[in-house]
Amino acid sequence: MPPQEKVVQPQSGEADGGLELAAKPSPLAYTNQAFVSDTSNNNDHPKDGKKIEETSRKNDEEKPFEFDDLLPYIGEFGIYQKILFLMMIPFAFSVAFVYFTQIFITVIPDGHWCWVPELANLTVEQRKLLAIPLKGQEFDKCRMYDVNFEDLLKIDILKPDPSWPVKSCQNGWEYDFTDQPYTSIATEQNWVCENAALPHTAQAIFFGGAILGGLIFGWLADRFGRLPALVGSNLVGFVSGIATTWCSSFLGFCICRFLVGLAFDNCFTMMYILVLEYVGPKWRTFVANMSIAIFFTFAATVLPWIAYYLADWKLLCYVTSAPLLVSVLAAWFIPESARWLTSQGKFDKAIGILRRFEKINRRTVDESVYDKFKSSCLKIQKEEEMEKTYTVFDLFRTPRLRRITLVLIILWMCISLVFDGHVRNVGSLGLDLFLTFTIASFTEFPADTFLTMVLDVWGRRWLAFGSMVVSGVFSLLATTVPIGIPSATLAIIGRFAVNISYNIGLQYAAELLPTVVRAQGVALIHIMGYVASILAPFVVYLANISPSLPLLILGILGIVGGVLALFLPETLDQELPQTLQDGESFGMDQGMWDFPCIKKNDDVESVGSFKRATSTRGSLRASGRGEIRSSMVNRSSVRSRAIPENQSV
Repeated sequence: MPPQEKVVQPQSGEADGGLELAAKPSPLAYTNQAFVSDTSNNNDHPKDGKKIEETSRKNDEEKPFEFDDLLPYIGEFGIYQKILFLMMIPFAFSVAFVYFTQIFITVIPDGHWCWVPELANLTVEQRKLLAIPLKGQEFDKCRMYDVNFEDLLKIDILKPDPSWPVKSCQNGWEYDFTDQPYTSIATEQNWVCENAALPHTAQAIFFGGAILGGLIFGWLADRFGRLPALVGSNLVGFVSGIATTWCSSFLGFCICRFLVGLAFDNCFTMMYILVLEYVGPKWRTFVANMSIAIFFTFAATVLPWIAYYLADWKLLCYVTSAPLLVSVLAAWFIPESARWLTSQGKFDKAIGILRRFEKINRRTVDESVYDKFKSSCLKIQKEEEMEKTYTVFDLFRTPRLRRITLVLIILWMCISLVFDGHVRNVGSLGLDLFLTFTIASFTEFPADTFLTMVLDVWGRRWLAFGSMVVSGVFSLLATTVPIGIPSATLAIIGRFAVNISYNIGLQYAAELLPTVVRAQGVALIHIMGYVASILAPFVVYLANISPSLPLLILGILGIVGGVLALFLPETLDQELPQTLQDGESFGMDQGMWDFPCIKKNDDVESVGSFKRATSTRGSLRASGRGEIRSSMVNRSSVRSRAIPENQSV
């Protein structure tokens, strides 16, 4: 059943948890408010006044009392939620390390050339000059002269004849470790020249593991709870991360990285979901964005320097795998999701957890509130039995919803590929890898902070369009300037812009897809993003052909993705679609050039069965780096009733 239009009257002392009227209420709201006020002390229409009060009471009794309605009673972002927010730190470190460490354990110095054992007694420069042919202005990385170097040394020939025949490297390679002060598994096993694609293949296999991991741990989270999925994914990542250090072949390395990929995203997403499920709607944008902006960004920016100072790829694996072991303490310090327990009919356990929140947040909740919540959940549970017949294929049965779903999939694939391409292309920008990676990673902080401030003002559609197009344009501009500081600067600006797009993407999907298939639809879109990420290492590999090719492809995809965003309806301040029919008709009244930020703040208008209320900022976050897999979080974005933080109930 589509959400019904409501008129909510602000009460004295209300906080910002629910739907508010704007400064100037609509005439209907004002009339109803005045009429009820007048009849309370006026004997002219006592029957009408009594009838209105009875109708209002009946409506309140019939309206579902859901989890978001309960949160204001226990505190929407109280002490306990703040503690949980800080508990995200080790898990944010885990996902950053799982995601990025492979870059630093497979890094290959730009300077490498054939090793010629016969010339071991010469200096590096003498060896290169005599044995390595020039390729343009640089020494060839994959070929050497095909001559007898022992005979040349006997007659004191130390300069080559360019007409000498050449051949591929026969005895391995030498590496210039000036800028990269350690060997990696790629240099130890010589994954260069004809084997140069192997590190990129291993990275693609990592994302293959991420696809399977999303399916396994997503199912585990919905079947057995968030905590088992959180602990399980982290332990898999820890064990396989340590096992990586024992690899002596490419096959063994790929198997370990595939298993590490199982943990990617899930090692943080489960904690991310759990915390979002406990905070009120108006805090979700802050928690979702700032957890990434602060915790994830800090971990990503320190990682290169951990690698630099450890100067040992095996030791780096040990250090970056260690935070995942923290998850074994989760069962003692982190509560299971009360929303998930409620969805499983375990109401007493859920209420027991909520009482802990109530106590730590220094609130007092009357028993009748919990009774009302429990009875409402039982009713909703019966209604949701019908929803279990829906599958993700229902998104493709009607033309408009099918188009929206396909655009969302392609858009998210573009965002994922552009984002991951920029992440992995830093080594091709002509500057120090460690410094460039740090600066590029730090762009996450201003991007997420900016998004926190403007997302609920400017809306999703135009912000997604603008950020993707800006990313594309600056990526293309980076191909027109010299390699080095100019190209790196423009590419980093492109990375900053796509960071914004990335954090909009899956929230947009969760708000557009109907509730009955939302969790399945968001999971499908996320998996398709992983499929696109599999291609990212190979796009970066094109830098071996031309340093401009990766940025050229990323630039084009950025602009294409931005244009696609304009074919989606805006979701800012809209009630989320519940049924498939809601999804089919959602946004049909919107114009191509509608800008939410220039709407009047006091505008509250009915749009079909959906209501625009521009003062409502309680949007759901489906992902900063992961989707909310349970539809329980997505049931309502505007149902919370505000209760003063210091008020007992």
